[in-house]
Amino acid sequence: MKSNPVVWFEIYVDNMARAKTFYEATLEVKLEIMPAPTEAMCKEANMEMWCFPMDKDSAMTTPGANGMLVKMDGYNPGSGGTLIYFGCEDCAAAAARAAEHGGSIVEEKMSIGEHGFIALVHDTEGNMIGLHSMQ
Repeated sequence: MKSNPVVWFEIYVDNMARAKTFYEATLEVKLEIMPAPTEAMCKEANMEMWCFPMDKDSAMTTPGANGMLVKMDGYNPGSGGTLIYFGCEDCAAAAARAAEHGGSIVEEKMSIGEHGFIALVHDTEGNMIGLHSMQ
């Protein structure tokens, strides 16, 4: 059986409160604080991390990728890098929620044939993310 090679992602942000509110509202999820591996690491890098929901008992072995929002010195948000797609029930509805919560729609919902639909949005930090649904 083939496995998903993506096991983790980090979305860099400048304003954690604003970004956290945006992602929780757009994706209709609750993010959880993620402590740094060491307190010294957290203080040295001025780091704050919030995780997307995941099954902690099998986080690296279940299908799909886990990840978090990260605010850390030297790591800046922006468009033009890696594009992460989030699954949702209806990507048009999720894109509308993104726009309602400080983001902007880059590409409205479009068909990708038998693979469903996608929409592209900018988050509140300037990162472009994808939204995918089968309807």
